[in-house]
Amino acid sequence: MTSRNLRLRRLSRATSALSGRKRGAQPKVVALGGGMGLSASLTALRRITGDLTAVVTVADDGGSSGRLREELGVLPPGDLRKALAALCGDDEWGQTWAQVIQHRFESKGDLHEHAVGNLLIVALWEQLGDHVLALDLVGKLLGAHGRVLPMSAVPLELQALVRGHDPERPEDIVTVRGQATVALTPGEVQSVHVVPADPPAVPEAVAAVLDADWVVLGPGSWFSSVIPHLLVPELLDALVSTKARKVLSLNLAPQPGETEGFSPQRHLEVLGRHAPKLALDVVLADEAAVPDRESLADAAKRLGAAVELAPVASPDGVPIHDPELLAAAYDRIFRMHGRIGPWR
Repeated sequence: MTSRNLRLRRLSRATSALSGRKRGAQPKVVALGGGMGLSASLTALRRITGDLTAVVTVADDGGSSGRLREELGVLPPGDLRKALAALCGDDEWGQTWAQVIQHRFESKGDLHEHAVGNLLIVALWEQLGDHVLALDLVGKLLGAHGRVLPMSAVPLELQALVRGHDPERPEDIVTVRGQATVALTPGEVQSVHVVPADPPAVPEAVAAVLDADWVVLGPGSWFSSVIPHLLVPELLDALVSTKARKVLSLNLAPQPGETEGFSPQRHLEVLGRHAPKLALDVVLADEAAVPDRESLADAAKRLGAAVELAPVASPDGVPIHDPELLAAAYDRIFRMHGRIGPWR
């Protein structure tokens, strides 16, 4: 056995008990998404379970992640970094490391706007040659309360079909390329797809979904962070076939650009068009963000789901989720809507 393989085996053993997860005592939860939406879910979920896995989109092509992806050909690390920061504890160690990996350099040179965590993750990928092992090792260093996995083993390009991208030709449908561009595109997004069209899923991500008690999808940028998970065939198959119950967490408000003007029920309709075989169990929405409860209930029913309304928004009026309120809502859903696992 080479020294490198021996080191990989030792690191694998060292990270196998990541974050001291207590299997069997609590629900096994997998959260899918990217960006600040996934961070909101993870910050809430780590308060109610010690068996938590984040499966993160890898289509980001903007900012520090986009530059590293273009220069080095790596997976974009930004959303993975944000997920790791969200899983850091509230103690001094956790908050210190969360701030460190989120820190961005300010300079007039090439380091400007690069995040420390992005560089750390990419460095370990290059050293170890293993995406999962490297992320596990970063999680161990941070004392993360859970595990972070990429959804695919290759970087993806997100493409969207957009109607009215050119205001002077409102009926024309054009292809818009790149997650950063799709997220802010003018016009109405009709659908999204990824390139390559049949990307390989990370096996550990598929296994986590199949082994879960609950899968949480959303909140987050609908077309650029939530739906991309449904475009990885092996991951979608796992979501369709898993015995886990599935909760979809809706956004607090439409996102300027890709979902501007969307009602809560329209978010469900779009998701259903991209994954018609996917059934849900619960749709979670903030009670103040649903003007037409009957229409939302009808849209959820078509996906097999019941609607749970709860106050989950920050009390200060800013359209962000409050971690404690969101945690309470998830905990209530896990308790009320069936227990597949042996916890409690």
